Amino acid sequence: MKSIHLEKTVLARLLGLKAAALIVATSFISTGAAQTTPASLKIALDKPVHAVSQTLYGLMTEEINFSYDGGLYAELVRNRTFQDHGFGGIAHWNIEHYGSSRASMEIDPAEGPSAALSHSLALTITQADAANRAGVRNEGYWGMALRPNTTYKGSLYAKADSTFVGTLNLALINDNTGKAAASTDTPALTREWKRYEFTLKTGDLETSSENHLLLTAGHTGRIWLDLISLMPPTFNNRENGNRSDLMEKMAAMHPTFLRLPGGNYLEGDQIDERFDWKNTIGPLVDRPTHRSPWNYQSSDGMGLLEFLEWTEDLKIQTVLAVYAGYSLKGDHIQAGPALVPHVQDALDEIEFAIGDTSTQWGALRAKLGHPIPFHVNYVEIGNEDQFDHSDSYEGRYAQFYKAIKTKYPQLQLIATTPLKRTRPDVVDDHYYRRADEFFDDVKHYDQTDRNGPKIFVGEWATREGSPTTNMGAALGDAAWMTGMERNSDLIVMASYAPLFVNVNPGGMQWESDLIGYDALKSYGAPSYYAQCMFGEYLGDEVPTSSITGEGKLFFYSVTRDSRTGKIYLKMVNASSLPQALDINFSGMNKVMPEAMLISLSGKTNAETNSISAPKQIVPVKTSTRIEGPNFSHTIPPYSVQVLELEAH
Repeated sequence: MKSIHLEKTVLARLLGLKAAALIVATSFISTGAAQTTPASLKIALDKPVHAVSQTLYGLMTEEINFSYDGGLYAELVRNRTFQDHGFGGIAHWNIEHYGSSRASMEIDPAEGPSAALSHSLALTITQADAANRAGVRNEGYWGMALRPNTTYKGSLYAKADSTFVGTLNLALINDNTGKAAASTDTPALTREWKRYEFTLKTGDLETSSENHLLLTAGHTGRIWLDLISLMPPTFNNRENGNRSDLMEKMAAMHPTFLRLPGGNYLEGDQIDERFDWKNTIGPLVDRPTHRSPWNYQSSDGMGLLEFLEWTEDLKIQTVLAVYAGYSLKGDHIQAGPALVPHVQDALDEIEFAIGDTSTQWGALRAKLGHPIPFHVNYVEIGNEDQFDHSDSYEGRYAQFYKAIKTKYPQLQLIATTPLKRTRPDVVDDHYYRRADEFFDDVKHYDQTDRNGPKIFVGEWATREGSPTTNMGAALGDAAWMTGMERNSDLIVMASYAPLFVNVNPGGMQWESDLIGYDALKSYGAPSYYAQCMFGEYLGDEVPTSSITGEGKLFFYSVTRDSRTGKIYLKMVNASSLPQALDINFSGMNKVMPEAMLISLSGKTNAETNSISAPKQIVPVKTSTRIEGPNFSHTIPPYSVQVLELEAH
């Protein structure tokens, strides 16, 4: 066998011991520590087994771990509609007195700017003047991230009684120094509810999340406040949009779809706490908000249209999940007349997403600023209905299936659990496991009946590491993905979950997540980088291959891009020992000598990334040379590698 020669120049940017470790980790030179007998891997490029699903890897999120509010949704003000209750009654808001001023605050249940927001914060100022102001401050989601020379756009609803004459001052204040990073005033408040827009622009300051929003007045009287919002610059400059860093991290995963609005978040604990999509569209002041199943209030700033625009910004398609009459704590609606309104809600929701402007809901979407329909091929009916112990899902699914297929025969409909009486187009499988369990089950789908429904692995993850996963979890994830690629004729889609976690104390309800963040920074777990590698390097067909002599913790998959001749050989070595390979390609005329190796390696299973060490484990790319169709390669311990080469 001939060896691949490593071009070390690409590693010159790496320094010190870390560089040395990475060079060793990506070396193609067999060592004495490797298994004594190399495994033999044979790949026949002229014998494709099946096509690869071109929607194989995607995204799934829900409102958990402060994924939307306090996470992806860029809003900086926490409890902006005063729905959350804490010590003293109003969470995340506090009175601020300056000098001799005096003020108090309370919730007024009878005053609000809309029917949806029917209560507000009443601020009563009994003593104040221009030099001795009083007001309220908001702490944000574990702080407010401010950057230099940046414009923040805000708005609020306010009214005043007849005794108050004057304006409100809005300022961004450093927690530690008390200095204002930016400040502005509203026009004079009126006796009627009115929306006030404002901008706050910072100057030359140090980037920090140790800041808060302060609203003060220099006059006595009573003021009512609601829907106080402040947004930083967002991805693609979307109004009411998303954090740029988190959108960029998702884009780097090369997803093809987003399953929305999420799993348990779709159902809610009770029927009246479901994701009621009609309450999430239109002006924010007309969105009543609702409690999420993870025990905090969802602002519903990220409503159905914002979800759909998220897919548009990432240039991916929507997997639309519709509420199917079952909620987490057991509430359900039997099939029949009682379910009809929910079936109609689903039809209306689909029409909102894909209907043209001649339809009722398509016209409303256009009125809200998006006349062009969105790209939806799949609709999922419910979520995890295997937990419905009433066994009502068979009937509920059939009722939804018939109604949706009658109006939209082109849509593929997904069942959340296997059915006996109706054959769905796709069945959603969920797996949350330890790495060893995934290693033992990598061949799960190898013998699955190809005449049944297609498979959507809608939620899955190796649950090791906290708050985000470690290298051991990345190895479990990568091993499982080799099995999904090998069976990508059957598995049409797969999405890791949960995607996000706010790493601040109190921000996490579910550990072992993919992307961590605080108010200022974000990072990817080792599992995140494994996802990026598998999503980026994916062909459109699976060639015939076989392996003998490999260790029990070695896994691989191979795909080929029939258009370009690129081959992507993915190798996972979850062992503490190197794995030697003899690789043989057949069925082509020529292997191009230039190749690329992408390697993700850790020193132990416990090694990981964090908010303070975000790049401890990241992929390293090295240029290599292939001399002919037969060569040898050694995969280091605790490594995920992709070898990209070209053959014709």
